[in-house]
Amino acid sequence: MKKETRWLVHMGMLTGLSLLLVYFIHFPIFPSASFLEYDMADVPILIGTFLYGPLCGLLLTGAVSVLQWLLISPQSGFIGCLMHFIATGSFVLAAGYIYKALHTRKGAFLGLFAGALSMVLMMIPLNLVFTVHFMGVPRQAVVNMLLPIIIPFNAIKAGVNGIITLIMYKTMARVLRLEHFERTLVKE
Repeated sequence: MKKETRWLVHMGMLTGLSLLLVYFIHFPIFPSASFLEYDMADVPILIGTFLYGPLCGLLLTGAVSVLQWLLISPQSGFIGCLMHFIATGSFVLAAGYIYKALHTRKGAFLGLFAGALSMVLMMIPLNLVFTVHFMGVPRQAVVNMLLPIIIPFNAIKAGVNGIITLIMYKTMARVLRLEHFERTLVKE
């Protein structure tokens, strides 16, 4: 299979997997804010980022954000799509560039940590701007939710997705690269 075709197939598979994960695995972490739901959509995006680089990860983020908005959660509207793109995009760019520079397990860990921190920090102004101005939630209500709910929610979501990515990356990379099949064919 040509390299470009393989890349396109992998990007499509990672996008589809991300959508399936958000469709089937989503639940609130804090009962008092049941509208904030954990999902694993970022895991395939981060795996794609580590495989193909931060710009491809950003491309995956854009595709997943738009498709998630149109197919899975239209109630969040364009604002939800945009917030997802910016938050996950910051995660992807930080993690991807660090891992690209330091292509080791330590680099993956540092990248995921920096990416998770970027996402958590990015969600503070996003909520203060978009949730207040476009969703009509009073600013003070958002400010009151920042420390007890919004920041911990995003830290948990980003942290768990980062840990799952760290655990799954090498296995997924081997499967996507079909290394185990290639090694078997060479031995025969």
